[in-house]
Amino acid sequence: MAQSQLDNLINNQKDFFQSGKTKSIEFRISALKKISGMIEQHESEIITALFKDLHKSPTEAFTSEISYVQNEIKHTIKNLKKWNRPVKIYTPLINRPGKSFYKYEPFGIALIISPWNYPFGLLFSPLIGAIAAGNCVIAKPSEMASHSSELIHRLICDYFDANYIAVQEGDAEVTQSLINENIDHIFFTGSTAVGKEIMKSASNYLIPVTLELGGKNPCIVDQDINIDVTAKRILWGKFFNAGQTCIAPDFALVHEDIYDQFINKLNHFIDQFYSEDDFSHIINNNHFDRLSALIEEGEIIKGGILKPDDLYISPTIITDIDYNSKIMQEEIFGPVLPIIKYKNLDNELLKLAKLPKPLVQYFFSKDKSLQDMVINRSTSGSVCINGTIHILMSSGLPFGGVGASGMGRYHGKESFSTFSYKKSVVRKSFFADMKAVYPPYKTPIKILKKVIKFLY
Repeated sequence: MAQSQLDNLINNQKDFFQSGKTKSIEFRISALKKISGMIEQHESEIITALFKDLHKSPTEAFTSEISYVQNEIKHTIKNLKKWNRPVKIYTPLINRPGKSFYKYEPFGIALIISPWNYPFGLLFSPLIGAIAAGNCVIAKPSEMASHSSELIHRLICDYFDANYIAVQEGDAEVTQSLINENIDHIFFTGSTAVGKEIMKSASNYLIPVTLELGGKNPCIVDQDINIDVTAKRILWGKFFNAGQTCIAPDFALVHEDIYDQFINKLNHFIDQFYSEDDFSHIINNNHFDRLSALIEEGEIIKGGILKPDDLYISPTIITDIDYNSKIMQEEIFGPVLPIIKYKNLDNELLKLAKLPKPLVQYFFSKDKSLQDMVINRSTSGSVCINGTIHILMSSGLPFGGVGASGMGRYHGKESFSTFSYKKSVVRKSFFADMKAVYPPYKTPIKILKKVIKFLY
């Protein structure tokens, strides 16, 4: 799309927003229902596109990108009227008779830039919030998941007026051209490196941003656990979508007392769980080559099967690495789980505190006091005890990062809040106007102090 066409699209969305149609709760709910119906009607096409892009199994495609979104829509429709109500605030005597309240207002035009790893789920989930808050939207799907991007573009064009919701396909240059002074909010999901560039560009126009990034999510395994359940939950969270998940456990710290036994359990359940036929593939050659290089040091004790022609990497466990190893210097974002042995939890928490803040901190233990220690001493977007990607199943919880793992929150009501701003309102009466507030100021300071203390 030429710049003139893009400017025209944004101007048309501005006009549509100014018409006030999107502020109607009925209009917003109707749009959400239309999204739900669209997904339901084209479910098989979505699953096919995800298989073509990522070799994603129907089960993973349905649970993470279809039912997940549908549940979010139902939750939003059910609660939207309540969320949108004005909130009354105490009114000080100086403003009485009168009322004080704030109300939620949409920003205007929201730009949603989504990633390739969950091309439907991570576009439609924030889209739900943007619609619920009353915005117009320009959605930019990732060009790396080309089949999904093409399908999203076609479906949105078929179901919605571009003056309300539009999809713009393309590469990084297109994304850059979309960030201009007429955009009112940017919601970006992706890597920390790209997030920095998005924020830098947005700062030129003072556009508020929500950044949903990633990081090296630590997974600490205490010796006091149900070892079978722990192994299965970590494998499930790590290798879901071949590890191409921002909240996947990035590496595991395993207590020395159960280290050998735990690794044996991981190997056992990998054999039970996974086959090449229903395991997601790596998105492209660049990511495949990057992951292949990461497993060159250390000892591969499970997996390590590389098939470049199919972009397939088998579930892989690697040991004999430490915090200085190459694989520990960046987010893995693939089906490789490094295991590090530890002895003292307190020491490991001190080491982790020196690393960039992760999106999620995982901890497995039956010991409530140790659980509380991890919760209270971890600086991370979320903490999940005795689980992994289970953290996303509590739809009412705000989700997001901190520091290098992102800024801002969404999911449930938090999505509505993220795409809104609070407009403060004071509504005064003409009655009881106080002459003392106007110049010339004749009230002595001593008396004024007493009056102000009373009025507030």
